[in-house]
Amino acid sequence: MEVTMNSQAPHSAQRPRTVHLAVYDTLADWETGYATAYLARAGHELRTVALTREPVTSVGGVRVQPDLALDELRPEDSELLILPGADLWDTGDSLAPFARAARSFLDAGVPVAAICGATAGLAREGVLDDRAHTSAVSMYLDATGYKGAERYVESDAVTDGDLITAGPTEPVAFAREVLKRMGAFEGEKLDAWYRLFHDSDPTAYEVLAS
Repeated sequence: MEVTMNSQAPHSAQRPRTVHLAVYDTLADWETGYATAYLARAGHELRTVALTREPVTSVGGVRVQPDLALDELRPEDSELLILPGADLWDTGDSLAPFARAARSFLDAGVPVAAICGATAGLAREGVLDDRAHTSAVSMYLDATGYKGAERYVESDAVTDGDLITAGPTEPVAFAREVLKRMGAFEGEKLDAWYRLFHDSDPTAYEVLAS
């Protein structure tokens, strides 16, 4: 199931075609791979951004050398900021600067896509107080003390304007919303892409290949 609210058209060709993926120690490897792979195939440049330019290590042991530090990132240089989950979202406030960056992106009209623990970071920052959203379960966000509980939607993924959210078990639904928002796929091809990777539907190949 998906929920899309206040959907807006993808950025025009004049906007940057650079997607920024936040990376940090303990980041959840599996949550953003579908989205980043198919954005890249659609011609979007992917750059990684960390708190500093020092390497980080994912929860799966993958070592990542960031392309830039967070204080170098500007919304006007980006078309999308992706925030994956990570253990660190729930063990302190070290990743809070990414939630503040997300707020600045949204204020500037640049989309943000957050999954798993990153949704809790946005909740603490107040970003979810007035936007429809989802996460792992509602109780997870309730524990942050945020004021947006009435806007929580029981769904695989939710798009509200420039904000996309999803829970940790829904990387394909998350990617579908990202790919739709960025114009990588649309209509029956978007549906076929989702059916292929979520449902293993072999009939989707024909649609994607056409």
